[in-house]
Amino acid sequence: MGKRNQEKRAAKKRKRRHPGDDHGVPSGPHGPDCTCDEDDFRVPPAGQPAELVGNALLEAARAHAMGDTRAAAACAAELTAHERRVVGTGAGIALSTMFSRLWKMGWLPVDVWEGIRRTVDSAAAGIVVDMIAEDIARYALSTVDDRWLAQVRWLGADVWWERDRPYLPQWAEREGVGFEQALLTTIALLAALMMSPELPRIVPPPGTATRRSTASVSGVDQKILARVRGLLAKAESTQFGAEAEALSAKAQELMNRYAFERALVDADSERLPEAASIRLWLDNPYVEAKANLVAAIASANRCRSVFYAKIGFVALVGEEMDLEITELLATSLLVQATRAMIAEGSHTTRSGTSRTRSFRRSFLIAYAVRVGERLEKASARAHDPAEDARLLPVLANRSRLVDETFQTMFSRTVERTTSVTNGAGWQAGRAAADRADLAIERQTVTSGS
Repeated sequence: MGKRNQEKRAAKKRKRRHPGDDHGVPSGPHGPDCTCDEDDFRVPPAGQPAELVGNALLEAARAHAMGDTRAAAACAAELTAHERRVVGTGAGIALSTMFSRLWKMGWLPVDVWEGIRRTVDSAAAGIVVDMIAEDIARYALSTVDDRWLAQVRWLGADVWWERDRPYLPQWAEREGVGFEQALLTTIALLAALMMSPELPRIVPPPGTATRRSTASVSGVDQKILARVRGLLAKAESTQFGAEAEALSAKAQELMNRYAFERALVDADSERLPEAASIRLWLDNPYVEAKANLVAAIASANRCRSVFYAKIGFVALVGEEMDLEITELLATSLLVQATRAMIAEGSHTTRSGTSRTRSFRRSFLIAYAVRVGERLEKASARAHDPAEDARLLPVLANRSRLVDETFQTMFSRTVERTTSVTNGAGWQAGRAAADRADLAIERQTVTSGS
């Protein structure tokens, strides 16, 4: 290639590259925003430093993300001929660079794992878990937030490989795949991570936090949570829809009563409420309809929600105790709603055309609306009207704080309406959420109950 052409290509690459980004990782909140030429990645000659190998992998990943079907295979094939230790070290550098970038962009360990297992494959998701283990080992525990550590533990992220040897060759050996295939999986993973949008930061990245105890902040009594989880477990296991709904409503009322009593205690002690945020990932199919159910549960528990349709999760903002019950109820009711939906079987028109998909989508939307109505009633029963004079100002203050936090985090949200195209599904969904009499007597809840 002529010197002038080389200079032109180098200038184009510098122009696309974010200032200060020595690795050429795409900038901006929505991932790669550039086009890639055929020679946008170049495998360095044998014997070159591992950093150059890492750069080559990132360049190939960016080309792959932009639709170049040959980039990953060409890069992996050429790198296979290099010294494995150098290539493995370079792959580690590229992955570490990308994960550091994601943490700065507001992603959490579970978010990355959930996103990759949906868009790439289980092999890439396994590398994600290992890289999270590698990353967390670099920091003193005192500088890692407890919520971050809880996600790492939930993922089961542990360093199983020998630290004095590069990770990727050991992963290939463990998985029983060739090194070239391991490089292809790595490039596909890097490409998917490059497409990640920027998210609001809800937990400080490792190395920047003052360690906190989630339990001490939310103050949720573990005995109460155990009772709620027990009720929801029974609701999920029963084959009777009426019993499942009654148990779910009981859990809602129990937790709300406890939340109201804690609100009064906090008000008397002048403890300032705090708003937080969590993310609930949803599985296909009917993600949008499932998001409606999560939103209805959140609203009944004084939380606000926003649906990331292109990614597949619902972000919730609320007081930590309210977020906890919302997450518990949403997880359980999604299971119950799906089971009730499947029990309705398939649906076709008289001409034999399948209407199952529209039926099930309408079913879930109707289920969400009716469940929301019932949970609102359960919340209303959870406090004594005689306490309203003290309770309502406290709840109003918390609502204001949640609204302010939500607006700060999500200033450009767009409200969307959801249409129903199958009347039979709508009626069946409401019926599934409306079979039981949920008039449960209010009972006083104390921390020792």
